[in-house]
Amino acid sequence: MSPATMTAARAPPSPLAFLSAPAPPKSPGKTSVRAAFRREFEGGGRLERRELLKRGTAALALAPLLWSTPPGVLPAAAAKEVEVGSYLPPSPSDPSFVFFKASPKDTPALRAGNVEPYQFILPPTWKQMRVANILSGNYCQPKCAEPWVEVKFEDDRQGKVQVVASPLVRLTNKPNASIEEIGSPEKLIASLGPFVTGNTLDPDELLEASVEKLGDQTYYKYVLETPYALTGSHNLAKATAKGNTVVLFVASANDKQWQASEKTLRAMLDSFQV
Repeated sequence: MSPATMTAARAPPSPLAFLSAPAPPKSPGKTSVRAAFRREFEGGGRLERRELLKRGTAALALAPLLWSTPPGVLPAAAAKEVEVGSYLPPSPSDPSFVFFKASPKDTPALRAGNVEPYQFILPPTWKQMRVANILSGNYCQPKCAEPWVEVKFEDDRQGKVQVVASPLVRLTNKPNASIEEIGSPEKLIASLGPFVTGNTLDPDELLEASVEKLGDQTYYKYVLETPYALTGSHNLAKATAKGNTVVLFVASANDKQWQASEKTLRAMLDSFQV
């Protein structure tokens, strides 16, 4: 081997060699839906706005160094969090709220026919948030084994709401069972509680459980005080069964938000229908 060849063999890699190096293979390991719920509410799946701006500025500064932008580097650039009052109609029952009715274009489960359309009201200043793919059920439709998040809306000052859907077979072996046939309100919330709180639910955190009839549909309603919940120390929930799915509406707030928005969150909960 010539001296020149030996020198080349010992030469360290270029500092920019990583730009052309192939990406390492991804592990095929699975992430449980419950773990994804926990990670989402701990903040691991969401960046603060200031951090996003910092990262966006850094990416723009690096752009001249690259021949082209790799796919997926700035996926959040097209995402816009817009106040729902700019595109949803006023609620017929209360013009101080806007009216949201889910349609097949909104979620994978609605497109697959696994969830019946649902509706509720919310303040016009709230914003609809993106749902992580692992939580959306997009990867498992039409036969999901675990609950998934349909939609979620938030307001920094008032709290957040989300719609969680669970396959009926996770709760009962009877096809098209009504919510009464699944069991009591206490039994249902014991099964779905972790998807309300983001972690666990103790029986003594259930303050109230009631039954509500709207036409032919029965709903279970809950008031939860959850000091250790990742979603917030106050949670309201309302559930019903229709078709092959149990649909759960959850309104959450921390102590500060609850003082200012309890009435608003209860109005949103009461308006939920499937």
